[in-house]
Amino acid sequence: MEIVLAPFLSNRKLSASSLKFFYRRKQRETELPDLHPSFEKASSLTEEAIASAIEVHRHKGPGLNESIYEWCLLRELELRKLPTINQKTVQIEYKGFVKAESLRFDVLLAGCLLIEAKSVEHLLPIHKAQLLTYMKLLDVPLGLLINFNVTKLTDGVSRLILPGANR
Repeated sequence: MEIVLAPFLSNRKLSASSLKFFYRRKQRETELPDLHPSFEKASSLTEEAIASAIEVHRHKGPGLNESIYEWCLLRELELRKLPTINQKTVQIEYKGFVKAESLRFDVLLAGCLLIEAKSVEHLLPIHKAQLLTYMKLLDVPLGLLINFNVTKLTDGVSRLILPGANR
């Protein structure tokens, strides 16, 4: 691999450690990350999903039960002709044992973006942990945790990436 130094560095003598730093940096820039097969698709759907949630929040406002926001969000995504499901059978594995279990979640958009609707005063770390657990079980690279109990919905949105999904 050829090392190209910035013009301001080309006239200077560099130590071996500096050259190694620039070599590693250049190598990282040229390597393509190993992406989850659905990562790019999921990433492109986040804007539409958040826009749908904003529309629901604009019509309903804060303070309702989570189930109402979930139902309205499913209907809004349906109106936008986006495929959604809210239940799927998954294989639960534990120390060599396997069980098929029906997993219920809020919204799985196009099979690659998991959306969890909340209506709480503050999102807690357990809410993010639960979403990440579901993302692992469903093999979904991206998740949106949306708290509808806020005045401005964008303040209640957290985007979670499954560890390793974008590498």
